Amino acid sequence: MDTTDYSSQVDKEESGRYPPDEASLSPQNDTESLQSVPDGGFTAWMTVGGAWLVMFSTFGYIYAFGVYQDFYTRIYLNDSSASQIAWIGSFQLMMPFLLGIVTGTLFDEGYFHILTGLGSLLFTFSLFMLSLAKPNHYYQVFLSQGLGMGLGLGLLFIPTLSIPVHHFKRHRVFATGVILSGNSAGALVFPIMLSHLIPTIGFGGAVRASAYLVLGFVFIGNLCMRTRRISSASASAHEKPDIGSFFRDGPYLLCMVGAFFISFGLYFPVIYIQLYSVLHNIDANLAFYSLAIMNGSGGVGRLIGNYVADSRGSFNLFVPCAFIVGGTIWAVLGINTAASLVAVSVLYGVFSGAYLSLSIAALASLAKTPKEAGARTGIALALSSLGTLGAAPIQGALLTGSFHWIRPIAFSASLVFVASFLFLWARMMVATRRNTQIV
Repeated sequence: MDTTDYSSQVDKEESGRYPPDEASLSPQNDTESLQSVPDGGFTAWMTVGGAWLVMFSTFGYIYAFGVYQDFYTRIYLNDSSASQIAWIGSFQLMMPFLLGIVTGTLFDEGYFHILTGLGSLLFTFSLFMLSLAKPNHYYQVFLSQGLGMGLGLGLLFIPTLSIPVHHFKRHRVFATGVILSGNSAGALVFPIMLSHLIPTIGFGGAVRASAYLVLGFVFIGNLCMRTRRISSASASAHEKPDIGSFFRDGPYLLCMVGAFFISFGLYFPVIYIQLYSVLHNIDANLAFYSLAIMNGSGGVGRLIGNYVADSRGSFNLFVPCAFIVGGTIWAVLGINTAASLVAVSVLYGVFSGAYLSLSIAALASLAKTPKEAGARTGIALALSSLGTLGAAPIQGALLTGSFHWIRPIAFSASLVFVASFLFLWARMMVATRRNTQIV
């Protein structure tokens, strides 16, 4: 296959958009099989709806961990340090990205329904087991919430996010953005639900109530999602990606290192903003809603960002988003009123949501052949998962039991800014390579 022709067409026609219109980028003998992708229709959008429900119930749920972090630190696991408790949330966030290489390969080999079904079952079962965990029994919480729910999410995350490839050509970026907005919707609903139910019916009852909701939605979601048989002719026409060449590609290396650095700071507000607000005498009810406000705003950022990226390029949007995220993390130090809490929550939610969605598209757009896109994205996400795992415990250790907030905030924001400059450097190299500013 002539990779030069492929790269040239990506540069001229797609300008950083991913996934590109493969029918126009593939070799002549692959065009027929790729053009069979319907690019919409009832089954396609029913699948998107099902994937939205699964993302709402799983990835959206773990974004409610800020509620758990606050509750565990002050009440339920008060024998454990903030750093120890943060390992639970970090492990959950790590697993979807760490397992991405494996689950992405299995998805390509046709195991979509097995992965999503098994992942949904494990996630829901572990959530019910969490409701049985006893106060100050740290290992019970970690095994159910950190390991069990994290592994379940890891099995289904990449396949659920990748299913639009079976149903869309030109509108895959937007379809993927719609699916990811389910995360934001779930992260809006579950924090409010848990914040209201835990004080009224207790920890176990609140968790079981949320688990029944998750069970219903993942069941319906799995019924709605459909795969299509993809012709093997296209796959056989392409050689396996040359992994070694990725590490000789300057922009990709910069993005990969940047993704590693930003993962150490990106999720600080998600985990700690509710605890910060409560300890700084912000109205407790509003503090409980801060995560919901933040995550709801993230859905807006994802939808708008993905829509605009179709015409303006992923790099041109996700780089400034990364800088703004760094600024909003610094701004947490200025939260001392209800208005400032809402402002920071909205800004962080919009721009972090757009960053998360667009960074995947930008990474994939660096592929020189279609078969490289998944591998490039998977390797970068796997590396970033290591930072995600260590981030919250490091932040908790810097925070200490005396709550020295300047330390974890400075650590998190600084690394986000370092990553942002690396992304900017990569964007400049890509623009020069493609001879266009729309990248």
